[in-house]
Amino acid sequence: MPLTLPYLASLTPKEWKVRLLDEQLEDVDFNVAVDAVAITTWTINSIRAYEIADRFRERGIPVMMGGPHIYFHAEEALKHCDAVCIGEGEYIWKNMLEDCAAGRLKQIYRADKFHDMKGLPFPKYELVRHKLKYGFIKTYSVQTSRGCPFRCEFCSERYYLGTSYRYRPVEEVVEEIKRIGAKYIFFADSNFAGKVSHTMELIEALIPLKIRWSTLWSVNLCKNDKLMDLAKRSGLLHVNIGIESIDRETLKAMNKRQNKASEYREILLKLRKRGISYSLNFIFGWDTETLDIFDSTLQFLMENKVPVAYFNILTPHKGTPLYERMKQEGRIINIDDIGRWPGIKCYIKPTYCTPEELEDRIKDMYKRFYSISSIFKRLPLPITQANIASWIINMSQRRIAFSDTAENFDAF
Repeated sequence: MPLTLPYLASLTPKEWKVRLLDEQLEDVDFNVAVDAVAITTWTINSIRAYEIADRFRERGIPVMMGGPHIYFHAEEALKHCDAVCIGEGEYIWKNMLEDCAAGRLKQIYRADKFHDMKGLPFPKYELVRHKLKYGFIKTYSVQTSRGCPFRCEFCSERYYLGTSYRYRPVEEVVEEIKRIGAKYIFFADSNFAGKVSHTMELIEALIPLKIRWSTLWSVNLCKNDKLMDLAKRSGLLHVNIGIESIDRETLKAMNKRQNKASEYREILLKLRKRGISYSLNFIFGWDTETLDIFDSTLQFLMENKVPVAYFNILTPHKGTPLYERMKQEGRIINIDDIGRWPGIKCYIKPTYCTPEELEDRIKDMYKRFYSISSIFKRLPLPITQANIASWIINMSQRRIAFSDTAENFDAF
């Protein structure tokens, strides 16, 4: 269940009647009678978002756009909409709607500060709860923090989320989960455990709720036995970890100081012994790499029986030091398309192979890692809920990796 639109609805004044639409589940009715349209978008969705905006503007309906893509590409978006929201919506969304109703909508609304995360309204999930296509077992998104304490060279989130790590009061998070009434929760944070003491207080408060939850956090947190034991007790089902690389020099180049490649094996063993499902993210294309990195990474994954892994090509997102460096070196390809098809599209000129070769290497990694023989060697029997989750993800990734057409795989 997506978070952004239900939360935006909770910030909307009562005089506005709100209808939420998730195009993954239902088609857009371009003839619907509305006074205004609001669209939130990431770069990967931006082309379709512009198409939707153009269709409504053809009818003379004002369109407002926001989201991470808009933060970096406001001028581009304004070619397709009437107003953009830059930054967090708590301080500007109401003003945008007031100006829209009065016919004085400005082009740019920019938040001049970040919210302290206290007293946030609860998302209006009742506006999408009736949509049965989300599945019999629905997972609801809950945000407990914004920002990240780390400064990885390739990450752009710290620019639109701020350089400080902010978190919500524990009691407010718990109350939101109670109101949702769901047993499956995804904590939609950039880094769920940015402050360990607060995170431990939160997950301890989750124990009486008897939920199963998933999230994303840094690999160094897995060394904290007390935190991991508490997380297991509180219902941790799956954790996504940005391991990024098994190469020490590459981690240094990323400014990924919290990751210690020498500690990976011990960390993954502890996760496996606790029966926690997890997935690892990798990024390839760094100047510090050689062609050996692909085989050595796969060997590492097999030896450690890693249940799920995602292989991505280094992408220089706008606003990051990596982007500025690559741009200055003249190594960015198709600069206007960066992020439209992230992960397996190469937008840079690597030092040790061609862009096409790097794309082929990533596709080959997916096929080898999600082969039937690999799956059976890595995964335990699907007896526990965590193991079942790993099998489901593997079969899903296998279907994508062995898709018959290049177009299908490129859309991954």
